[in-house]
Amino acid sequence: MPKRAKISVIGAGGNVGASVALWSAIKELGDIVAIDLKRTLDDGTEMLPVNGRMLDLAQSGPMELFDSNITATDDYSAIAGSDVVVVTAGIPRKPGMSRDDLIGTNVKIVKSVSENIKQHAPDAIVILVSNPLDAMVYTAWKATGFPTHRIIGQAGCLDVARFKTFIAMETGYSVEDINALLLGGHGDDMVPLPRYTNIAGIPVTQFISEQRLNELVERAKKGGGEIVKKMGTSGYLAPASGTVQMVEAILKDKKRILPCASYCQGEFGINGLFVGVPTVLGANGVEKIVEVDLNEAEQKLMDESAAHVQELVDVVKNLDPSLG
Repeated sequence: MPKRAKISVIGAGGNVGASVALWSAIKELGDIVAIDLKRTLDDGTEMLPVNGRMLDLAQSGPMELFDSNITATDDYSAIAGSDVVVVTAGIPRKPGMSRDDLIGTNVKIVKSVSENIKQHAPDAIVILVSNPLDAMVYTAWKATGFPTHRIIGQAGCLDVARFKTFIAMETGYSVEDINALLLGGHGDDMVPLPRYTNIAGIPVTQFISEQRLNELVERAKKGGGEIVKKMGTSGYLAPASGTVQMVEAILKDKKRILPCASYCQGEFGINGLFVGVPTVLGANGVEKIVEVDLNEAEQKLMDESAAHVQELVDVVKNLDPSLG
């Protein structure tokens, strides 16, 4: 019997983490370990809410017909032997907050989580989802000491999905036929590449004016903030879906080219930073970064995006010199 893959989700009591477990179970990608903290009620009673969320998920198995074994605990030793560890731990955005506003709190959380991953799952590939994404990937890299091909950030899959969604809404064509590429940091720092965007191979500019396309790009950049304004907290279904897209590519060795926050060593003129780039994902994690030609304006945007990522990394180093 082949061994089932093991997927651990840190922060699975939150909406993103629980949704990662949901998509992973429905796709039967492997057995799932859900990690989260105990909570203390006003009367002093301790409870582990993630236990209830995962029991609820397991009970949908007979209806959705999946056989994933799901474990919920606050004990990190349960992640031993994980093939992939997904980190969603951290505080979410609230209205009026930027992703950067989260850095002071989340760098402490991600550092602690990463140290536990290093101890209990030293051979795992780690996918970061916590914000501010690019800085949290750096934090996890430093705290684990893992090689860079086993530390990846999920942001580009979500950003591209948002862009594709808005193009589909605008044109009325299927999202399945829309191909797009965005580079750079997550959110406002993303670098749109309309030249590489098409619908069934036909340049998107044959369907949408340049001005309208730029408006859709801006909406994609601010896609997370739009959701926060509408429901009071960060989105979680699409971020989780983007994460599981990466998990599946790794566990099934699919060699997919996906936009991920990967460690650049000269690609696109960037050195020593995790920035969103076209990444070949397979059994080894990051197997290659695919460079595409950028024109002068696109390269300028990429340089500006990388500069902002560097600013966030410098903040991490100032907050915790051990991560320098």
